[in-house]
Amino acid sequence: MSNLDVIVVGSGIGGLVAGALLAHYGRRVLVCESHAIAGGAAHSFSRQGFEFDSGPSFYCGLSDPRSLNPLRQVLDVLEESVPAIAYDPLGHYHFPDCTFPVYCEGDRYRAAVAKITPQGAKQLERLEQRFLKLYSGLRDIPTLALRSDWQLLPLLLSRYPLALLKLLPQIGTIQGSVGDLLDQEVQDPWVRRLVDLECFLLSGLTAAGTIAPEVAFMFGERTRSVVDYPIGGSGAIVQALVRGLEKRGGELRLNTHVEQILVDQGRAIGVRLRSGEVLNAPIVISNATLWDTVNHLLPPDALPAGDRQTALATPAVDSFMHLHLGIRAAGLEGLTGHHVVVHSAQARLTDPGNTCMISIPSVWDAKLAPPNHHVVHAYTLEPYEDWQQLDRRSDAYQAKKRDRAQCLYRALERVIPDIRDRITLELIGTPLTHARFLRRHRGTYGPAIAAGQGLFPSTQTAIAGLYRVGDSTLPGIGVPAVAASGILCANTLVSVEQTVAALKKIGR
Repeated sequence: MSNLDVIVVGSGIGGLVAGALLAHYGRRVLVCESHAIAGGAAHSFSRQGFEFDSGPSFYCGLSDPRSLNPLRQVLDVLEESVPAIAYDPLGHYHFPDCTFPVYCEGDRYRAAVAKITPQGAKQLERLEQRFLKLYSGLRDIPTLALRSDWQLLPLLLSRYPLALLKLLPQIGTIQGSVGDLLDQEVQDPWVRRLVDLECFLLSGLTAAGTIAPEVAFMFGERTRSVVDYPIGGSGAIVQALVRGLEKRGGELRLNTHVEQILVDQGRAIGVRLRSGEVLNAPIVISNATLWDTVNHLLPPDALPAGDRQTALATPAVDSFMHLHLGIRAAGLEGLTGHHVVVHSAQARLTDPGNTCMISIPSVWDAKLAPPNHHVVHAYTLEPYEDWQQLDRRSDAYQAKKRDRAQCLYRALERVIPDIRDRITLELIGTPLTHARFLRRHRGTYGPAIAAGQGLFPSTQTAIAGLYRVGDSTLPGIGVPAVAASGILCANTLVSVEQTVAALKKIGR
């Protein structure tokens, strides 16, 4: 492509959303991806007939045109769709003393809680109503309308004045944490731990550190939309965004490693590839993490010293251990797809290895595995520091991999007791795997910014023409948030009239 308007560095969900929307808005867009597969932390990969999700495994709203999910709104604008299978229960939480089914519909969810703690179920209902009230207010302002410049307020006042009035009484809730509401409504210790777990699954933090709108979105989509899994896995979402990019004239280049973002007199002017090729554009969007953008993509003196220091001091969520397994499915006819196992009630939910997430997506989409088999993805927090001195080719590294994967195997045995005897394919990933293959700082999934202790960085930067998207950018971690970061960035780069036209196109 010549005469580029925008270069996007990285093809994660945030980069693809920004790139595809800007192509839709008429910009000439090139997305450069270092790897052979698009999708970043949300890519899919194949081994021996098994199709694995590399990262996210929980989705919602893909099959509901009225969903609040920003990703669904983007796909509608691009006239793309991702077939999805709705499921209920959402999953099972396996605590040390019980297994708890998590239903999407509020009454059934609370009924399951009531079997354990009747008083706690009543307190949970009060908390849920607080979140649903916030969700109703947020629902009236589609994420597709948002941008990160001064033109946001006039746009909202002109198109959504009643929605703004509805939200005004909830400003304190919007800015507060889930922990604030939890303290006001719930005293039951079992329910408080349940809410902490729900928050951890969303943000990597417990209730005290999780912003209230994030959980409002979760409760609202469960009860008033649909929870579903994309046919074809996370790779199907990536493919839909790539189609949306390319049919509007945008281009995705795989195996195209950006060595540096070029800056001249305080303005981004393009990128230099590892091959030595220079590509020029007045707008560059980095989908790399905050730390990788500052440390590796920008020249050391490109940012003001204070901005650089602040960025590099941002705390990061731990990395993960991953198990990707192919297993024999005989006798597992009643298997469900989502499970969370908490090994110890005494340890913190955020302690490495204590909380293990399990996804078995072939329960919903049998084509993800060979006949009579299932595909399994299990993961848990794991500090990068414990691995950084190890050589990946060493016996010590291999031994540590197997040792640190045992908590995941113990979790899987809560769901499939004979899991070890069923394995036909085993892949173990470590923080070094994350850092290497996803090119992510210390293998992290984003900043550990607790509610009330700061905001995620804006899509805009101190360098003119340089923007950022992804899970180290406002609004934060998770597929919906990352898609929203792409929307914020793309809309900031186009006129309000173009944004309004996109909103009208999808009836928002």
